[in-house]
Amino acid sequence: MAYAITRTCCNDASCVSVCPVNCIHPTPEEPEFGTTDMLYIDPQACIDCGACADACPVDAVYPVDRLRGPDVVFGDLNRDWYRDHPNDHAWGAPGFPRSLPGELGTLRIAVVGTGPSAGYTAQELLRCTSAELTMIDRLPVTGGLLRHGVAPDHQSTKRIAESFASVFHDPRLRMHLNLEVGTDVTHEELAAHHHAVVYAVGAAADRRLGVPGEDLPGSLPATSFVGWYNADPTVPADAVELSAERVVVVGNGNVAVDIARILLTDPDRLAVTDIADHALAALRRSRVREVVLLARRGPEQAAWTAPEFLALRRLPGVELVVEDHPQVRAAIEAAAPDSRAALLAGLPLVRTGDAGGEGGEGARPGPGRRIVLRFLSTPVELTGADGRVTGLTVERTRLTGDGVPDGTTGERETLRAGLVVRSIGHRGVPLPGLPFDERTGTVARRGGRVVDPATGQALPGVYVVGWAKRGPSGGIGANRACARETVDALLDDAVSRVLPEPPAGRAEFERLVRRRRPDAVGLKELRAVDRAERERGAAQGRPRVKLATVAELLAAGRRR
Repeated sequence: MAYAITRTCCNDASCVSVCPVNCIHPTPEEPEFGTTDMLYIDPQACIDCGACADACPVDAVYPVDRLRGPDVVFGDLNRDWYRDHPNDHAWGAPGFPRSLPGELGTLRIAVVGTGPSAGYTAQELLRCTSAELTMIDRLPVTGGLLRHGVAPDHQSTKRIAESFASVFHDPRLRMHLNLEVGTDVTHEELAAHHHAVVYAVGAAADRRLGVPGEDLPGSLPATSFVGWYNADPTVPADAVELSAERVVVVGNGNVAVDIARILLTDPDRLAVTDIADHALAALRRSRVREVVLLARRGPEQAAWTAPEFLALRRLPGVELVVEDHPQVRAAIEAAAPDSRAALLAGLPLVRTGDAGGEGGEGARPGPGRRIVLRFLSTPVELTGADGRVTGLTVERTRLTGDGVPDGTTGERETLRAGLVVRSIGHRGVPLPGLPFDERTGTVARRGGRVVDPATGQALPGVYVVGWAKRGPSGGIGANRACARETVDALLDDAVSRVLPEPPAGRAEFERLVRRRRPDAVGLKELRAVDRAERERGAAQGRPRVKLATVAELLAAGRRR
């Protein structure tokens, strides 16, 4: 019986490299890699060896005959992908690990960030060089997006962090946490102590709607909401108020789907995860019964991935409906089998009044818990009373034949809501000492090299990886190929002897850190935090109970 990849696929292609018959696609060498929702196993070519299941860092690979419940559909998804993408599974040219000539000596490389892109970068450098690494994070705990971005009910996805454990414990790597580049140390100081600096700082800001009322209390960016339920120390425990019956989430990508799912999932199901204690308590008291996912475009342009949406369709105790509209109905009826719109087939189509309960969207939600998918709606204003959001006014979108928004129709409606979350994408923020491309919201770069925008010339020894490099696109696994490209550029520069020689060394940098940030923490403190969280979790039957403030994290680290 063949194996199949399921919804927790991280797309990092660990399975591809171990498959003895090359039956997992798209591979990193193929054009579609990084653009598909997941990777797929061809059941006709699979020899049932299980190598892919052993290699998968997120336990996404199962024998088809062992799939149960909502995961049964993934056997069909894997098989059907090859119906439209026939492949002879021929091997490409072999690839070999990079290495550096011994006469270059030992490189010292700083990696700013400890999330997935930083982890893959460090992993690649430790595998193919004898470099000494310094990893830096502004928070006193590692993980980045893995810790503070992945939804708590996706515990299998978080297991990819285990693949970075050996990286963080490597004797050639020194870790400095609770240290912020640009505040505690400058880029120039990093460069003075390292041959190269790689920035893996993500895209920390949210895109704004640009409409009146956006800054009212009760209007939040998705990063704040996600950080709130993931115990991000930079997000206060009282950042989210759940006293209203309806929440509107502007956007329909995977993050928006995560937010809707967490808001309406039975808290008892979340109580066995690593969700923040304050979020779990708030969800137990929550009055939210309806979440509206709002999109400017039509169903065919929905931004969620098929695996995440299929999971949403099977959320226990929650009805999923589509707000009816002639263009929406037509898109679903005409949808190609593997399209985004086809995923909506069979869902109830409800009139505006039905979606909002008796009296329309301005009234209270109807009975039960439900998620309403509302397309062709552009936010134009957030309304409020007593200094807090009470509703969101939307206007119908007019689309071109290609589904591109082309203005609005003038038809407006106000959706009553006590919480509005904008989930319309992330954006990078400028870093002191680095050139920034305002248009793309990324560090100015060419490939993995940071460049001077005025001249287009690469800045010697300065590199970028992850969302700070390519923008907020691609999931966790996409960072693996991204990191390899950046590391290849760095190694090419090392071989070409264009990396600057730093005037100071590792010991001098550690003295600088102790002087600038006496409460900076390292691996020993990180281990103590991990141990404390796991012990708290074990007492409650959970994987861990996260410490939610910087003070708590530092205190746990000191108890090592």
